[in-house]
Amino acid sequence: MTNSNSISEQNQWVKESSFGTWFLGTDTWLNYVLKLAIDDLHSLMASPEGDYPVIADIGCGHAQSIKLLDEKFHPKKIIGVDIDPNVRTMAAAATKDCVCEVEFKINNAASLELPDESVDLLLCHQTFHHLVDQERAIKEFYRVLKPGGQMLFAESCRRFIHSWVIRVFFRHPMDVQKSADEYIGMIKNAGFMVEAKSVSKPYLWWSRWDFGLLERIGVRPPKDREETMVNLVAQKPV
Repeated sequence: MTNSNSISEQNQWVKESSFGTWFLGTDTWLNYVLKLAIDDLHSLMASPEGDYPVIADIGCGHAQSIKLLDEKFHPKKIIGVDIDPNVRTMAAAATKDCVCEVEFKINNAASLELPDESVDLLLCHQTFHHLVDQERAIKEFYRVLKPGGQMLFAESCRRFIHSWVIRVFFRHPMDVQKSADEYIGMIKNAGFMVEAKSVSKPYLWWSRWDFGLLERIGVRPPKDREETMVNLVAQKPV
């Protein structure tokens, strides 16, 4: 018999395609997406050299981000959260050299099995566009962060997720996708503080309909455009 709670949990998330699951473990993803995002988020932090003993990585997948977080922030512990039960197997190679303690939780982002105010820093990198109940998830992030804790949020926006290449190769709940400004508004409405200087909207070549080819031949991107990406650092008030 299928557990009804399991059904409810799975309905809160759209599973990635087989191609997408493979791609998220490649060096291309690591070097052209993940590293760029974490470096950008690090530069947006008011205190990047601060003390962050406990870090949560929501939607950690292959856990390449966990190794990067360990190297950048030197925490005592990183909690990798993912709804995919195969995460421990996928993450083994990426986390074997981590200095900090690494714990994995097979858990939905909209109902985290973490205590209130137990996390110093939370990373959500390219996870939110898979979630059906985004408002519930952002409230969970707020709940588990300590007062003064920070959230590093990097997300593809509706313009990119609705593009033909993403529709063909990846899987997402299309009706909940948001613009950059809508994501910022949702995060602020959950209680987070988001300063303008802590927001970046990179227009990366791989997020464009032409893969940046027009700019390479001298055509500048339009200034008035719907952004494809948003990176931001949000803080829970003290």
